[in-house]
Amino acid sequence: MADTRSTQITSLRALSFGSYINRWHLSVLLITLVCALPVLTVFSFIFQPAGEVWQHLTETVLADYVSNSLMLMIGVSFGTLSMGISCAWLTSVYKFPGRKLFQWLLLLPMALPAYIIAYTYTGMMDFAGPIQSSLRDWFGWSYGDYWFPEIRSIWGATSMLSLVLYPYVYLLARASFLDQSIVALEASRSLGAGPWKSFFKVALPMARPAIITGLSLVLMETLADYGTVQYFGISTFTTGIFRTWFGLNDSAAAAQLSTLLLIFVFVLITLERLSRKQARYFSTSNRQKKQVRIKLSNKKAWLATFACFMPVLWGFFLPFLQLLQWAVETYDDMVDSEFFVLTWNSLALAGSAAILALLLALLLAYGQRLQNTRFIYLAVRVASMGYAIPATVIAVGIMLPLAWLDNTLDGWLRNQFDVSSGLLLSGTLFALMFAYMVRFLAVSVGTVEAALGKIKHSMDDAARSLGLKPKQVLLQIHMPLMRRSLLTAILLVFVDVLKELPATLILRPFNFNTLAVRAYELASDERLADASTAALSIVIAGIIPVILLSQSINKQKL
Repeated sequence: MADTRSTQITSLRALSFGSYINRWHLSVLLITLVCALPVLTVFSFIFQPAGEVWQHLTETVLADYVSNSLMLMIGVSFGTLSMGISCAWLTSVYKFPGRKLFQWLLLLPMALPAYIIAYTYTGMMDFAGPIQSSLRDWFGWSYGDYWFPEIRSIWGATSMLSLVLYPYVYLLARASFLDQSIVALEASRSLGAGPWKSFFKVALPMARPAIITGLSLVLMETLADYGTVQYFGISTFTTGIFRTWFGLNDSAAAAQLSTLLLIFVFVLITLERLSRKQARYFSTSNRQKKQVRIKLSNKKAWLATFACFMPVLWGFFLPFLQLLQWAVETYDDMVDSEFFVLTWNSLALAGSAAILALLLALLLAYGQRLQNTRFIYLAVRVASMGYAIPATVIAVGIMLPLAWLDNTLDGWLRNQFDVSSGLLLSGTLFALMFAYMVRFLAVSVGTVEAALGKIKHSMDDAARSLGLKPKQVLLQIHMPLMRRSLLTAILLVFVDVLKELPATLILRPFNFNTLAVRAYELASDERLADASTAALSIVIAGIIPVILLSQSINKQKL
């Protein structure tokens, strides 16, 4: 009976909204095709014969791109897993000084883009920086009298990326530890297992799917990074794409490199999906009890505090304070009319992208709600896959078709009317906004889908009985109910766009700069202190989503 009634309700909805479903679903399919265009463009070059530049790359630097990328992935995996899992377990299970504070402090490094922390630590640890200068003053050393680690190296890039990316693992691992049944942990302890043995034998395997999901996000961000590896002089796929495009002036070879990088990303996504399907760890009981945290002895308690404080100290407080000091010192020189223009460009671009991403997300998510078929579901997933794709790949996939369209139109106008159309699409804000939509649409879609999922379909049925059309239902009922989630989606995309560097560098119009580009240009010229004002502005804006995440954590049963 229940199945029959459900079928009848679904049929009634379909009949009522029948004249609108095609319109909404056509919108979904159109957005999907547009968002998939960059990926399809890049993949099309896999069938193109290799040219001289590609052969040169395979003979000289391709092996370095692969090996360095793999070394970064391995090193960052170790760093993020060790920091993220240990801090998540300590704050979830034990009592120690500052535990409640560390629950959200450990998220702060997410506010620092990797390229900014790389610039900051380089300024701090270089020969003329405050650390080495202090050592020489204290011990009377001169150049060559002592050894100091070289931060501009593969280990330096690994450390920088690990410090800002471990919160992905920490956030998901901690959520998994908090959701686990305390009955399973109590059973392991009743059999003689201590806290750490229970961790390795019970809690860690049960949290494995969440940890793997967090690690896959970390590795995709590692492969997508450009600012850090470029500044440290490390040859990876992202730096190779830039050099091939702008240095060797070969868009086809750059697209083929992008295809190889896409294969890396899709392998990671596939492995993450397979790991979740193959996981077979379950709670032994549905009975959930409030977890009683273990009180550590005085010495162990302070060790736990120290272990949680170190990632926050190195990943946020030290670089933030150094940026603040530089910003105070260079304020008079750097905060001028040009700085306010850069700030306006960044804010206007990020705000426009955030609002447009929200509108597209509403079309996708609500179109799926109207008739959640498998085809529409897959279309929405394809449209929101851009977050897993490096921005350099997206930029290449956008520039190639837009440049072709511009050149084709310009050639036709020259032949027919002897006039030039110039660059109508490529090299304009349209191309840049296109890249932002492909890259960050998933952030808005995920937030809107979660909010819509909390609204019962009975409200749609009631609105239908009152004669409201789907558009009216969305505007008058759903959006007011989702206003907090919609604001969250806008803020998250806003900050992501504000921090975005590779796509902005490739696609921005001539003489159009943002705070991120300005910080990159000044740091590349070794004007690290001068770059601090723009960098600090980005970091302060990046704290916004961290606050939202910390509020979400505080709502859980602690």
